[in-house]
Amino acid sequence: MAGLLRRLSLGLVAYAALAWVPLVTSEYHTHILVISLYYVILAVGWNLLAGYTGQFSLAHHTFAGIGAYTSALLVQRAGIPILAGVVAGAAAAAAIGYGLGSLCLRMRAIYLALTTWAFAESIRLLVTVEYQITRGDLGLMTPFLFGTPRPAPHYFLFLSLALAAILVAWQLVHSRVGVYLRAIRDDEEAAAVMGVDTFKWKRVVFAVSAVFAAVAGGFQGHYVGLLSPTPMKFNEIAIIVIMVIIGGLRTFWGPVVGAIFVEILSEALRPWGETRMVLFALLVILVARAYPAGLVGAAAALTGRWRARRERRRE
Repeated sequence: MAGLLRRLSLGLVAYAALAWVPLVTSEYHTHILVISLYYVILAVGWNLLAGYTGQFSLAHHTFAGIGAYTSALLVQRAGIPILAGVVAGAAAAAAIGYGLGSLCLRMRAIYLALTTWAFAESIRLLVTVEYQITRGDLGLMTPFLFGTPRPAPHYFLFLSLALAAILVAWQLVHSRVGVYLRAIRDDEEAAAVMGVDTFKWKRVVFAVSAVFAAVAGGFQGHYVGLLSPTPMKFNEIAIIVIMVIIGGLRTFWGPVVGAIFVEILSEALRPWGETRMVLFALLVILVARAYPAGLVGAAAALTGRWRARRERRRE
């Protein structure tokens, strides 16, 4: 309990330390930061599943879409409050994630990736063709959460959500559940022999990561004000995977660093169009070859070398 209170206090300090940013940046740069924080939530959730549990899902971005469309449709058709719509979207994603996990998490490696990819494409095509409900490629209008598309109020919201996602992930990773997850990733058969219900915990983490994505997607939908199937294409999960790998797969802070770094770099390279993905692919190859632990691993290695040199000089 004391540890949780300490981490909550650190979260509040981090929030206070970063809350001033919209006051000194333009709306454009604040918007980039909002999108970066959105991807932080997605990357942290995917790293829980792939980095800590070893389950390579290609449907993570789809749960963000499920959360967004569920919330938007309920707010429009049923007239419920936006926050209730986001909660409903998260519940729908959790239920679908739990069901999908029940069906496919006994598969491994390429078979799991292909199954989740097929699910993601099926949902995207369903959203595209159901014009009467989702308006397909024309886009579904969504009400703004704060009554405005300006990024400043949304920055404070997504900063809170990102810090909350980091805190929840920390609690999971540094608990007994985290030990189970790493055991499943490293050797699932050995974990099962030791009494770990591997299928149960894989399914639970699959649902938890789906909730992360759905909450982020729900609020994101009410920020941009227009939903379309485009963010549900394969490029979206590709960029999430790139963020995690560049930041540091299987490291805790890697997804946070990678999401912010890749989003800012992607915006800087926007004039390059789709060529950006080629550059990111080359960057992933470089990182995987030189520092498999990503930017976080490289920073840790450089810090260790600097400390070692400092100690030698003192001697």
